[in-house]
Amino acid sequence: MTCNVTLDTLDGQTMPAYRAEPEGTPKAAIVVIQEIFGVNGGIRRKCDTLAEAGYLAIAPDLFWRLEPGIELDPDIEPQMQRALSLMGEFDQDRGVSDIEAAIRYARDASGGRKVGAVGYCLGGRLAYMTAARTDVDASVGYYAVGVDGLLGEKHAIAHPLMLHIAGEDGFVDKETQASMHEGLDDHPKVTLHDYAGEDHGFATEFGERRSDAAARQADERTAAFFTEHLG
Repeated sequence: MTCNVTLDTLDGQTMPAYRAEPEGTPKAAIVVIQEIFGVNGGIRRKCDTLAEAGYLAIAPDLFWRLEPGIELDPDIEPQMQRALSLMGEFDQDRGVSDIEAAIRYARDASGGRKVGAVGYCLGGRLAYMTAARTDVDASVGYYAVGVDGLLGEKHAIAHPLMLHIAGEDGFVDKETQASMHEGLDDHPKVTLHDYAGEDHGFATEFGERRSDAAARQADERTAAFFTEHLG
């Protein structure tokens, strides 16, 4: 079952979200963190797939403070430019606070079970920040941007984190990828996977960016990771 819900934020407001429920009791919950394109069809499909695997999935509309209900298509150039503009306007610290609110909602809605997070693009960066700043039980980031600037927070990562790195990422250059490895390869809670020849967005559900073989490999690793750490 799927539906739109509203969550209470930590600052006393309400935030829209998409919720997908499994048949029967969920084995755990997962917060799905959007790309810069909002909670669009691809993000909803990510939630639906997690629900099919037995998880309660929640995708908070993190751009709600800018404009609720934004859905953009990266294959349409004006919409891509709009998404890039939104990323520049977006308050990432407040975004993590809103993700924390979604984690609390998911934990309560799942009957106190473990809660994971998975994010893509901007959401991949936010997944890293979530791992460092909240009590989330396990996190996954796909082609996270700007992680080299967040390495000062790595000491706060107390629960498992997996990052999928696109080898030819147009938004994460080779120097940044090297910094991620240098800073995180020896972290006991962090696992990095590299995808040679793949570009940013390779695991999107729909559209021109998807690279099917790499997407399937990354998603299989993510599924095994959540099975291990969330149950």
